Amino acid sequence: MSASTITESDATPAESSLPFGVLVTPPPSDLPYDDGARMESPWHAHSAMLLKDSYVAAHGGLMTDYYIGVNMFVYYSWKQIRNNEYRGPDLYVVKNVDGTKPRLYWATWDEDGRYPDVIIELLSPSTEQEDLGAKKDLYEQHFRTPEYFCIAPEVERLSGWRLGADLRYHALMPDEHGRLWSEELGCWIGSWRGVYLGEEHTWPRLFHPDGTLVLVSAEVERERANAERERADALAARLAAMEEELARLRAGSDV
Repeated sequence: MSASTITESDATPAESSLPFGVLVTPPPSDLPYDDGARMESPWHAHSAMLLKDSYVAAHGGLMTDYYIGVNMFVYYSWKQIRNNEYRGPDLYVVKNVDGTKPRLYWATWDEDGRYPDVIIELLSPSTEQEDLGAKKDLYEQHFRTPEYFCIAPEVERLSGWRLGADLRYHALMPDEHGRLWSEELGCWIGSWRGVYLGEEHTWPRLFHPDGTLVLVSAEVERERANAERERADALAARLAAMEEELARLRAGSDV
């Protein structure tokens, strides 16, 4: 989402002794959930949706025990609300929560102090410095988000970090295919060249632990339709061959 300044302290004096994300007084119920800022390009918007669809597909298609936010605000302190600072990641996953609960934003005080388990930012010239700097520090030092990934347009660069026992991010090393393993997602993150929503690009995709591509619902349906068509074509070919053989036998009996 749109870039903004993130300060060191995000809690009021009264809040400073409480766990991060826990508020002393009730928060307003009419928090903004849309700043009108669109994602940088169709590639950015479609990549976020493709990653979301891929995670849903990899985990049974039902968001009953996890939540995925796309370009969605994350609220965590009064100071942030007062100063209108920091909006939210391009995509984040929170595990072991009710994903069917309707949400306009993620507010930590409404979610038992829970923060995202995985955050993915899709880099652009206008956000890259903050995504790799202030936001990375925020996710590491305050959110304690276990994994953080940054993906450049057309997946020209893919970077990832995992929070270590020292509560610092440590870079993830790619495999021979340039993919990064996500312990939290249970999948590899890598690149795939192809057509999605009518546009051909190099897209960020999820891959199963064995390296096979996680197919989204449209791809599964297309494969099913192709398989049915192949079966129908094979059956038609067999019937044609049988009819041809039957005609040959009939012709022979008339001789």
